[in-house]
Amino acid sequence: MADENIPLAFNGSSLCPCGSLKNYAECCKPYLQNLAQAPTAEALMRSRYTAYVNGSVDYLVATRHPSKRRFSDLEQLRQSCQNTTWLGLTILEVQGGQPTDETGTVEFVALYRTDTVAQLHEKSRFTKLKGRWLYLEGDLLPPLAPQRNAPCWCGSGKKFKLCHGRG
Repeated sequence: MADENIPLAFNGSSLCPCGSLKNYAECCKPYLQNLAQAPTAEALMRSRYTAYVNGSVDYLVATRHPSKRRFSDLEQLRQSCQNTTWLGLTILEVQGGQPTDETGTVEFVALYRTDTVAQLHEKSRFTKLKGRWLYLEGDLLPPLAPQRNAPCWCGSGKKFKLCHGRG
């Protein structure tokens, strides 16, 4: 999908939505435009998150392992991207997945909004096929809850105990 579909905050010389604190043009953009391949599992994870942010469903399908692709993926991804606003990505742990590795895992939390703000906590598995990193599958993990007096993960500005930590 073209850059005009990237939210204005992430266009041009702005920071990449993947949370790397790098300029988008020097971070995920070359991967999404097929000008380069992600050198690590983490770089692929970040670029896939950015693809969700800007609706690059072709990239999401192309970077999924062929054994895990389904005919319905493209339409399901389009609907998901239209109905979801991604709010932030935090990488929690990376195991393997370096340029000389063949496999790796990336544990992350991604905040998103559909009807309400929620989080996706996953440990994703990546593998190389013909020298290219691909997403294989992931295990959904329970949502992370910050300490009660820490800022809420949803970005409300409230303490966790007064927001999503009630109950």
